[in-house]
Amino acid sequence: MTTRTATTMGRTTHGWRLRWYALVPALMVMADLVVLTYPSEAAWFAQYDQSRVIATSVEQIDSGTLSPSITQQLREAHEYNDALSSGAVLEANHRLPTGAGTSSDTKASLDYNTILVNPSGTMARLRIPAIDVDLPIYHGTSDATLLKGVGHLEGTSLPVGGKGTHAVLTGHRGLATATMFTNLDRVRKGDTFTIEVMDQVLTYRVHDIRVVDPSDTASLKAEPDKDLVTLVTCTPLGINSQRILVTGQRVTPTPKKDRDAAKRPSGLPGFPWWAVILSAGAVSSVVFVWRSGYPPRPRSARGTMPRPR
Repeated sequence: MTTRTATTMGRTTHGWRLRWYALVPALMVMADLVVLTYPSEAAWFAQYDQSRVIATSVEQIDSGTLSPSITQQLREAHEYNDALSSGAVLEANHRLPTGAGTSSDTKASLDYNTILVNPSGTMARLRIPAIDVDLPIYHGTSDATLLKGVGHLEGTSLPVGGKGTHAVLTGHRGLATATMFTNLDRVRKGDTFTIEVMDQVLTYRVHDIRVVDPSDTASLKAEPDKDLVTLVTCTPLGINSQRILVTGQRVTPTPKKDRDAAKRPSGLPGFPWWAVILSAGAVSSVVFVWRSGYPPRPRSARGTMPRPR
């Protein structure tokens, strides 16, 4: 499309028009930027959704309108833990662990899916400051659950603390659309993580990190007089033939900094740098196409004086 025509120094020049040789590479650059930033973009939106779920859960707990009450749910959770008779199983050649814990006949009436529930559908909240994890915890380890957050392995202790308990929490690693437990391998001994369950804040210090085969479940058993939580994910990344087990032991009393941080809004997601990259790429592409649409100016128009004869 031509906007104007002018004659300069006996030569006809055209105004701006779309140049395909400029448009095509500009679109290719933008497509490359979209592909490169997609994982960061998807993870950002996933963290945004997870932070909203956490905020809703905190509001519901603070409202004091939960039914059953917080006190009753915590009591039932401890009764459930007392009733467990065994640990968990990570079956060979299976991507997800399954529970092997059972309840005694006297506790058979305890329904796992009705303990530690609130209207948002979450069980608790997990924070791992060392790797910027702040995720909701849900009942079970189904595919649908692990796409939303962390799953509690049914058949292991509920994450309410207590001697002789060992809760197991599982999460995905290496998802293209969410971070989840992708960086769990960066956690080190001495790091801490916290679980906010109802109105309680439980802090655990990592004391054991190991990589095991799926059939090796010995370290997931409860130990007398110890309050343990193990975080589980797959490794190596993308192969998932083994499991990373990060186990923490309860720190009592709960450190003041963790109590103060409880119920605060999630600091995630962080600043969307992917949006800055896309915006800069879009502006640069538009300027490139726009400038390419004008023909080069004659030398005399750029200030070059004609040579006298």
